[in-house]
Amino acid sequence: MAMDKQVRVSVVFQKNYAATTKIVVNQGSSRSGKTYSILQLLILVKAMDERDAVFTIVRKTMPSLKASAMRDFFEILKAEDLYDERNHNKTENTYLLNSNLFEFVSLDQPQKKRGAKRTYLFINEANELSLEDWIQLSIRTEKQIFIDYNPSMEEHWIYDLVIPRADCTFIQSTYLDNKAFLPVEVVKEIEQLKYVDENYWRVYGLGLPGQIKGLIFTNWEQCEVFPSECKWVVYGMDFGFSNDPTALIKVGLCGGDLYLDELIYNRGLTNQDIARWMGELGLKWTDEVIADNQPKCIYEIKKEGFNVQATFKGKDSILAGLDIMRRYKIFITKGSVNLIREFKNYKWKEDQAGKATNEPIDKFNHGIDAVRYVCLAKVMVNRKRMVKVGRV
Repeated sequence: MAMDKQVRVSVVFQKNYAATTKIVVNQGSSRSGKTYSILQLLILVKAMDERDAVFTIVRKTMPSLKASAMRDFFEILKAEDLYDERNHNKTENTYLLNSNLFEFVSLDQPQKKRGAKRTYLFINEANELSLEDWIQLSIRTEKQIFIDYNPSMEEHWIYDLVIPRADCTFIQSTYLDNKAFLPVEVVKEIEQLKYVDENYWRVYGLGLPGQIKGLIFTNWEQCEVFPSECKWVVYGMDFGFSNDPTALIKVGLCGGDLYLDELIYNRGLTNQDIARWMGELGLKWTDEVIADNQPKCIYEIKKEGFNVQATFKGKDSILAGLDIMRRYKIFITKGSVNLIREFKNYKWKEDQAGKATNEPIDKFNHGIDAVRYVCLAKVMVNRKRMVKVGRV
C-alpha cells in the first residue's frame, strides 16, 4: 500500500483494495462508507503508484457530484495534507495529484461520456445512469472501474449485465461496516428505519434491493422448459413500433397451470420481419395466434400464411385479462428474460397518498399484454360480460 503514514480505513476500503478485477461493484446501504473508501483508494494508493494517469469520477449531474464524491475527494486531500490550490482548476473541475489528472464529469453534458480514454473510472451512484452511459464510459477505460450505489428497487443493467461478469468483484456493505466512523446519532437514525418502512430499511439499512410495492403478479415462478404436452397451446402477440418491442409469447395450459415462453421481444420489427421470425420459429397456419387489435399488422402477417386473430378489446378488458391471469399458477421459462423482468416490475399505479389504485402502470407490459390477449380469448365466453371462471 503506497501510503507514507498510517491512515484509518474501513472494511469496505480493504475489500476494494484487495479487488484485482477490471470492475469492482459496491452495493451498500446509506453511510456504509463506500464512496469515501473508493476515493481513499484512488487518492492514497492508485495515484501514488501511477504517473500521468487519468482518473475520471462521474455522476449523472454536476450538483449531485459536487455534493457527494467531489466533496469527499477534497476532504480526503486536506485531511492527508495533499491539497494544493495551485493544482485545483475550479473552472474545469480537475485536480493534479502526483502528475495524475483527476477529472469530475457529469453526464448532463453528453459529449463528456464520449470523451478521451482514461486509466481509472469511478461511477458514483451508478444506478442513476443508463446502459448507454455505462457502455460509453466503460469502453474508454483502460485499467479499472469502480462503481457504487444504493440498491435499486427496480430491474437494472448493473444486476443483469455487470455483476454476472467474470471480471467483476461484487462488494456488499452496510452502515455496520463503517460504524466506527459514524456518530451514534446517525446509527440510531438509520436503525430507526426498521420501524418506518420495511423497504427503506432493506435498501438504506441492509444494502439489499427493495421489494416493489403493489406488484400485480405474485403467482409465478421460473421453470426450466416449456412442457411438451399441454391441454392447449396458443401464441399471444403484442405489436411494437419504433420504441416499443414486439412480443410473441407461447402460452400453454398444462395440469391446470399456465406456462409461458418468450419467443420474440424486439424493437423496430416490420410486419414482414415478424412473419419471417414466426416462420423460423416453426409456426404454421394451424397454430392459433391472438394479437393486439391492429388490422393492418394482422392483415399483412396473415398474407404470409399465419393464423392471426385480433383480441377482443372492450370496457375493462385489461382488468378482466389480468384477473384471469392472477387466478392461475404461472410458470415462465428461465430463458424468457424480458418477460420475467416485466413480471418483476408490473404493478398498480399509486395515488398521491402512495396507495395502490385499481389501474396498472403503462410499462413493463408488452409480453404481459400478449399473454393477456390469449387468456381473454380462451376463457371469455360472453363478450358483453367478462365471466370469472376457475381453472380451465
